[in-house]
Amino acid sequence: MTTFTLKSTELGGQLNREQYADVIGFDGQNRSPQLYWENAPKDTKAFALTMHDIDAPTGSGFWHWVVFNIPADVHELPPDAGNPAKNLMPGNAIQSNTDVGIPGYAGAAPPEGPAHRYMITVHALAQEIELNQNATPAYVGFNLHYATLAKTSLLVYGQKH
Repeated sequence: MTTFTLKSTELGGQLNREQYADVIGFDGQNRSPQLYWENAPKDTKAFALTMHDIDAPTGSGFWHWVVFNIPADVHELPPDAGNPAKNLMPGNAIQSNTDVGIPGYAGAAPPEGPAHRYMITVHALAQEIELNQNATPAYVGFNLHYATLAKTSLLVYGQKH
């Protein structure tokens, strides 16, 4: 049996400098990582992708990237696809608001202290989600809950140096 799996040619167990923010004392490039997935369920109609900082000191974590309606025949996102100005998202994929309040990738910016866990998840969806880029991460997550056939995740760590 094959397993729905998420991988990256750029990421190991740690975020790279490229994936960190370029604001508030960070000198990253605010560039989303290259990602690819394989062995999605055969009934998949679309994909969604999220990146969540589980350890952000907010009480609910912090959503760094929320994308949905990636076409079912797409199985990879190139580096920096999270930059809306570059138009690297395939088809009618929608990047909705992050916890920064704007669509697109928001680079990691953990405060001083222990490393934070960043969960990158791809959802195989039974249907497209009928929302737009102004949807909040929580509302997208609510809709994903009911549309997800399967999901796969990568856990990577990030820490302020």
